Amino acid sequence: MSIQRIGIVGCGNISKIYLDNLTGVFSNRVKITAITDIIPERAEKVSADYKLPYIKKTEDLINSPDVDIILNLTQPCYHFDIALAAVKAGKHYYGEKPICAKRKEALDVLKIAAKKKLLVGNAPDTFLGAGIQTCLKLINEGWIGKPVAAVAFVVNHGHEHWHPGPEFYYKEGGGPMYDMGPYYLTALVSLIGPIVRVSGSARKSFNTRTITSEPLNGKVINVDVQTHIAGVMDFANGAVGTIITSFDVYSHTLPWIEIYGSEGTLRVPDPNTFGGPVFGKRFMEEEWKEMPILENYRENSRGLGVADMAEAIATGKPHRASGEMAYHVLDVMHGFHDASASGKYYKVKSTCERPAAL
Repeated sequence: MSIQRIGIVGCGNISKIYLDNLTGVFSNRVKITAITDIIPERAEKVSADYKLPYIKKTEDLINSPDVDIILNLTQPCYHFDIALAAVKAGKHYYGEKPICAKRKEALDVLKIAAKKKLLVGNAPDTFLGAGIQTCLKLINEGWIGKPVAAVAFVVNHGHEHWHPGPEFYYKEGGGPMYDMGPYYLTALVSLIGPIVRVSGSARKSFNTRTITSEPLNGKVINVDVQTHIAGVMDFANGAVGTIITSFDVYSHTLPWIEIYGSEGTLRVPDPNTFGGPVFGKRFMEEEWKEMPILENYRENSRGLGVADMAEAIATGKPHRASGEMAYHVLDVMHGFHDASASGKYYKVKSTCERPAAL
């Protein structure tokens, strides 16, 4: 199988785990041939630490003849411009979540890519980890019967107390739904299938936030997005789901995800991780039991999605963390906000294939 060459745009907080995995466990499928960042010092450090070529200008990296796939690890506000430039340059593209801030932006990227026969992939790829893949196996085997309902909760009090540069979480493309929602919605779509209708309510609870992490401790930032969103989802297979994403909650006792079937229940692990534990309870059993999880990708395996896409480029088979699924998730996330603003259901216009088991 041919090795696909990757150019990385963005050397910030999330880049280290990608760099470690793509130069390590996934090096049989990909090779990093260039890196860049708008902060030269960050790129220079990565270049020195990993012995990788540093290209100063993003456009030069995107147009480099030594790059097959552009891997975009920048903040959400840069996702569209880099994705569009990548596919226009004839490069396959894989990005961090969300795929773009706006529906039209993502559609533009996907249309150009399809016309040029390029693949587009997008995080999260955590659904490919051992934990959620174990849940998928159990569902496919009928362990809980037919899925009839689901719940998903990601609630905390935001990132300003730990992230070194948290302001972008409160700007367009941020907020709890667009930041953390992709993990939960991608997990649900991979386990149950596409979503056809949503309703929702959304609010902004605090107009400003004060950063308490270093190096910006004490800086007050404006909140431009809604920070508590509650939604209901109708899945194509008839199941009904509930989701809450919030940056307004200090403490809670909620699960991450639970799937309720006609014959039992699955407690799904944190979809921001790759491992377990997975718990199940069937029929009228009195006790939950911890289910044995699959062996592969139990640890933090970020980069698995782009490695899977690289294999698809080489072999012609479909890839799993696809741009189509990422767009479907983006459409659904906007749908919650649209429903809240209009007071009406949003009929989801997009769909996607439920990705095959890894």
